[in-house]
Parts: sequence; C-alpha cells; structure tokens
Amino acid sequence: MAETATPLDTAPGPGGATTGAGLAPVRLAVRRLSVSQFRCYDTIRMECDARPVVLTGPNGAGKTNLLEALSFLTPGKGLRRAALPELKRVVPGNEPVPEAATAGWAISARLDTPTGPVDIGTGRDGAAGESDSSERRLVRVDGVNARSQTVLADHVAAVWLTPQMDRLFIEGRSERRRFLDRLVYGLDPAHASRVAGYEKAMRERIRLLREGRMDRAWLAGLEEIMAQQGVAVAAARADYVRELAGAIAADESPFPHARLLLTGEAEQRLESEPALAVEDWLRERFAATRALDAAAGTTTEGPHRCDLSVYHVAKNMPAASCSTGEQKALLIAIVLANARLITARRGFAPLLLLDEVAAHLDAQRRTALYTLIGSLGAQAWLTGTDDALFAPFGDRAQFYAIEDARIAPAAPPQNAT
Repeated sequence: MAETATPLDTAPGPGGATTGAGLAPVRLAVRRLSVSQFRCYDTIRMECDARPVVLTGPNGAGKTNLLEALSFLTPGKGLRRAALPELKRVVPGNEPVPEAATAGWAISARLDTPTGPVDIGTGRDGAAGESDSSERRLVRVDGVNARSQTVLADHVAAVWLTPQMDRLFIEGRSERRRFLDRLVYGLDPAHASRVAGYEKAMRERIRLLREGRMDRAWLAGLEEIMAQQGVAVAAARADYVRELAGAIAADESPFPHARLLLTGEAEQRLESEPALAVEDWLRERFAATRALDAAAGTTTEGPHRCDLSVYHVAKNMPAASCSTGEQKALLIAIVLANARLITARRGFAPLLLLDEVAAHLDAQRRTALYTLIGSLGAQAWLTGTDDALFAPFGDRAQFYAIEDARIAPAAPPQNAT
C-alpha cells in the first residue's frame, strides 16, 4: 500500500468512462490517492472506487489528516488553513529519517471527472528549506506545471465540514466569509481568481499606506483593481446566496431550512444600483479612506468586511442562538444544498469531506444524510471513531480502518444503530 507521492506522480492511466457496473456516467471521484511526508504520514497510497469512503479509527490515527490532504486538491489553504511548512511530517525521535523526508511534502491523486481522468499533484518543495515560510505550493495537472493553484477549481470541487466549524455561527465574520467563498468556488471556479486578485491588491495598497508612500497614481491603480474585483466578488456572493436559498427551500429532508442574509454596503448597493455605479462608489471610498487606513493599518471598508447571517427558519431564530446540534444540522443542510447546486450547474457532485459528522446526528438524520449522499452521486469521505454509525451505508460505501497512520480496507459494519 505504501508508495511515495510527489507532485510529479501523475502517470497516465486508463481512461474509463463509466463507474460501478459500467452503466452510470463518470462522476467526480478520487480513484487513487498518494501522500508523502504529510502530517502524520510517511508514504501511503490507496486505491478506491467512486462510492463514498468511510474512514474509521481511534482519535489521533490520521483520519482528519487524510481529509486535509484531499482538501489540497482544490485552491486555498485546505480545511485547517495551516501554513505550508506546518504540513511537513515531523519524524518521531525513535524513527530513522527516511530519504523522502528531505523532499518536502506531496499529495497526488488520479480522479475521474466528467471530461475524463485527471491527474493532480501538489506539494511544497523541500528545497525551500525548513525556515522558509513561503505559502506558495507547487501544482501540476496532468504532469504540466500550473501557473496558479486556482486552476484546480476547473477540475475539482470540494466542500467540507469539520468539528472546528461547529462554532462558525458564533465566531468572527472572517470565518463565515471564507466558508461562503469556499461554497461559491464550487459553483463558480473563477471566483477564486477574483478573490485572490482583490486580496493581492488590498495587501499591496495597505503596505504602501503603512510605509507612508502616498504615491497617488500607484494607489489609484491598486484601488481600481480592488473596486473592479471587489464588486465582482460581492456580486458573485450575492447571486450565490439567492440561488442557495432556492435550493434550501426545495429540500424535503429532515434537516432544518436555513435563511441566509449577506450584509455589507457593496452587497446592499448592488441590489438597487448597476455594478459600474458601485465600482465608482467603492473606488471613491478607497481614495477617501487612505489616511484612516494608514493609521489603522488595515483596509476599513470593502467587500472583505461583509458577513453572512444564518437563521433557523422553523424557529425564527439566529443560528448563533440555536443549540449545538441544531447548528450542526443547519451547516449540513447548507452543504447539501450547495452540493445540489454544483451538481445542477456543473454536471457533477463535489467531493464531500465530512469529518466526524455522524456522531452529532440522531439515527434518523444519519440515515437521511447517507441517502442524500447516494442520491447526489457524490463521493463523500466520512470519518468517525465508531464504525457502527456508518452501518446504514452497507455496500453502498467502501470502508477503511486507520490506525497509527496506516490504512487498510475493512468490512462494512453489521450492527446498525
């Protein structure tokens, strides 16, 4: 099972066009995953089919680490938002240092997609050095170096839920924005480039202001980019929230309906003003707040400060005031509605990375979740410590046991709860 993964691990393979018995159309699914020197893993390789994947094992065995590796098949910092140097495996003191440990960490995968097999390799070059805090990671698609990791969104969509997200509704708005943008990426891959363009210009502008370099032409150029990209980002978020509301309203599952409200001045202006007028307004605001932003050391206005509010419809209650279990159910309802939107828009269901999700649900909602995953045709990757919670899947899923960063196929559990 063990095999070293590198960003170059993208050898050609069979180009099958069907899954299962050969009758269903190809959907987005990981068929081979190789991980090297990543988190707790030395080198592993696993082969799987297009069915959901259930990973069970004790706490600390490496289940979440494997989901995190999968999350790097998409743009961004992964499901933990960790700095790239933090992802490299630390070799325990009682183990010999393998030669691969000096080569950085790497993840590679062969995926089935509606357009055919795609090979993705990504990682961080060990030559960067242990003290290098660079956040740039290498990406290759079908063996060709990619100029930017945003190209991954053209091939892969993934949505995840982790126990850390259970506080999404009660913590700062930045986490909710990132959650929203991740959902939009799956529906509109170009959104990743727009967000990146806006944030890059914003960082450069605030750097100049902090340094006291009030070059009007330079600042105006950056603010032009921020206005254009910022309005595009705000519009994409607003369009998505409207679409998501429709998908949630049509849901008849046991999961609660959520009402979503996007707050922010640019977003509100777009409801009644043309995009060009909002661009002009935003450009003027950036110019007018230069002194304020220089003193504050941050950009005080713009789409990067919007917020996503969520309400439990049946209880007419803000999600932040709901119980922990209700908040979890609302999150699952949003993620499943998003998956339905992606399936309708892009023709395939996203990868669903669901960490410890079953333990928070009653038996009715667990069974409903597994049924909905099946109806979507999604390859979900689910983790848990108790394999009995996944028994309702039966042979509709494939099971793996993880212990001490080792993975082995397992039989489906027999005792449903």
